[in-house]
Amino acid sequence: MSDMKFAWVRTKDAPALPPPENQEIHWLRRWFFSTWYDSIASLAIIAIAAVLLPRFLDWALFSAVFDAGSAAECREKGDGACWAMIVRRFGQIIYGFYDPDERWRINLGTALYIVGLGFILFGKKKQRSIAVRAMIFGYPLIAFDLFFGGITLGEVPSSDMGGLFLTVFLATIGIVLSLPLGILFALGRVSKLPILRFVCICFIEGVRAVPLITILFMAQFMLPFVLPPGLDIDNVLRVTIGLVLFSAAYMAEVIRGGLQAIPAGQYEAADAMGLGYFQKIRLVIMPQVLKTVLPGIVNLFIGAFKDTTLVSIIGLFDFLLIVVNSTQDANWLGLEIEAYVFVAFVFFMFCFSMSRYSLRLEKKLKTGH
Repeated sequence: MSDMKFAWVRTKDAPALPPPENQEIHWLRRWFFSTWYDSIASLAIIAIAAVLLPRFLDWALFSAVFDAGSAAECREKGDGACWAMIVRRFGQIIYGFYDPDERWRINLGTALYIVGLGFILFGKKKQRSIAVRAMIFGYPLIAFDLFFGGITLGEVPSSDMGGLFLTVFLATIGIVLSLPLGILFALGRVSKLPILRFVCICFIEGVRAVPLITILFMAQFMLPFVLPPGLDIDNVLRVTIGLVLFSAAYMAEVIRGGLQAIPAGQYEAADAMGLGYFQKIRLVIMPQVLKTVLPGIVNLFIGAFKDTTLVSIIGLFDFLLIVVNSTQDANWLGLEIEAYVFVAFVFFMFCFSMSRYSLRLEKKLKTGH
């Protein structure tokens, strides 16, 4: 049998096999032209993009003006977008009202954060373990000294914070703290202790029943009235606390949905192994819950990042407010479209990056059942 050779023999009346498709044609057929209605929708979208995309690219890039002293000068140089306003005010848009001589502190703190986050998200197991400990126990103290001072560096008032730095700062604190707080509130809501369950239910339902702007107004204007005389909390800290508590309430419901999706057999198996409550939650239940509700968690993270724009209503000069206020300058009147397009592009890049990483993480954790 080992010496026998097999060959496909095509008889005279047998139909010829179709030639194999290359990968590009197969990909197009699968994603865009798999059915007749997919083909119609794809052709319609391509036609719309063929009309609008060249015009947008010409306005945003090819005919755009990047160097000018005013909006009028931009109009004289070209008919495209006037990005000169963004270029001229780039430092304030990124750093807010931070002293230019002190901006190295923000750059250093951001660089350390990016390096640590990179090891956590993309590093190997040992690298992730070291990076997590460093970011939890070491980075907050270093970042506080860099951004606000008072330990080894000179103090910087929180009123100087603004721009994209303030937006990312608020979003990062809200995202990092809302997840563990949401887990605690979710566990408290399903707890068998009546008092703990009642407190967690009241908090979650109370926070979810009011809009975020109400919580921010309360944190900004009503909190000082209930504090003891002489005790004052920084404005940025008050807003940060409001954002964290608001996000934690919604995170708790996402986590609770994941807890309900775990089969009862998992709890029984953990009890049969003799695990205590905290061991059971940490080693058996919570890893499955986080894997199940990962899309919901990332969705809340993206929402929390965009919700930071509401702090402009209570007087904090975040990224959106500084860019929009730039159009009120007498030299840059009439550039609202450029301002909003730039803000939309920056928010899209942040939110799209979070979304793509969540998809990557879902594929990595997809082990089946």
